[in-house]
Amino acid sequence: MIWTAFLLGFFGSFHCLGMCGPIALAVSAKDNSRFIANKIIYNLGRTLTYAALGAVIGLVGFSLALAGIQQWISIGMGVLILLMAFFYKRSERYITQSGLFGLVNQLKSKLGFFLKRGGTQAFFASGLLNGLLPCGMVYIALIASLALQSPWEGALYMFFFGIGTIPMLLAVMLSGKVLPLVWRERFVRSVPYFAMFIGILFIVRGLGVGNQWSPKPPVVEVDGTVTEMTVCHGD
Repeated sequence: MIWTAFLLGFFGSFHCLGMCGPIALAVSAKDNSRFIANKIIYNLGRTLTYAALGAVIGLVGFSLALAGIQQWISIGMGVLILLMAFFYKRSERYITQSGLFGLVNQLKSKLGFFLKRGGTQAFFASGLLNGLLPCGMVYIALIASLALQSPWEGALYMFFFGIGTIPMLLAVMLSGKVLPLVWRERFVRSVPYFAMFIGILFIVRGLGVGNQWSPKPPVVEVDGTVTEMTVCHGD
């Protein structure tokens, strides 16, 4: 499922230009050098925050899996991704307007502080904070991390999601321009459909999970040959 994380991040980055694009330009404006090192450090900070969130969410999924409901977790999260993709604009509007109890304002205040400072450490800190900003695409990726039911796989999934967002945002930082709205809208239209595809993949994965954890027949050794025991039910 890792390849879906990269593609989700790549296609989602066209949507994220609306919020992250201006921040990336503001961060880039503080970089007086012609090198891209600071810009990469900024994007690395975002990616590490995504990976940390994925590890936490994956740990929650792992805890739920220990309860023996791993099959239903994958199916349930797949259905949730489908619903968020189907009502994407509405869910994105709710996420943006809610402000997450003032978290967005606090994050923007901290971002402004580091933007004024400048320097490599400020670039990295800005990236770390930017990764915490509420975003529908990030939440869809986190739901997928929960469905993976492993802190390691959750972190890896979100890491590659972050890697997928880097090409577009790095191009914006290097060019100093945001992609024209017409082109952004063309890519954004494809995002919900790809998210639906990911949701279906997790549902299918969940439907097949039951066989993975089903009890296996006991194994016995007869005359040096290992065979599986089968139980025959008579009339």
